[in-house]
Amino acid sequence: MSLFLVGLLIAAILVLAWGVSLYNALVRLKHSVTKAWSNIDVLLKQRHDELPKLVETCKQYMQHERNTLEAVISARNAVSSAREQQDMGALGTAETGLRLGLGKLFALAENYPDLKANESFQFLQQRISGLESGIADRRELYNEAVNLNNVRIEQFPDVIIARYFNFTAAELLRFSDAEIADVDVKSLFG
Repeated sequence: MSLFLVGLLIAAILVLAWGVSLYNALVRLKHSVTKAWSNIDVLLKQRHDELPKLVETCKQYMQHERNTLEAVISARNAVSSAREQQDMGALGTAETGLRLGLGKLFALAENYPDLKANESFQFLQQRISGLESGIADRRELYNEAVNLNNVRIEQFPDVIIARYFNFTAAELLRFSDAEIADVDVKSLFG
């Protein structure tokens, strides 16, 4: 009889260790999603801080392009609002508007040789382009972390622990069709 109790105790310890291991893996995945979002957030904040400098630099040269400059600032504010609320759907839409506005701004800058030659403009253009590349890379990492988290909390036996401890699915960062479509370069110059 005592051998049976020892076996039962060992089985209970193994089941408990297995449950703790699953729980810890789910916690790591949840925090991986949070970390991936934080990495995007850092770059979004940096770009947010650089855009007014770019617009101010452009204002000095592009007196007749007020609508384009205002569109960039408006899109910047929409991205900031979505970022602060961590609303992935709104962020995707706002990012689309910002990218289109920046594309038009950079295309219009071609019409202003003095602006293109301005060191501040060149620096800010390179800085923002670098931040855009970083954001794109981090979006991919974020979506991968979200996917791993979401798959794991739906898989058996992890789903048991996930439901018991209320682990929830994270939202993928998606973009509108305009965001992923080819850019019509001619329209940027029109």
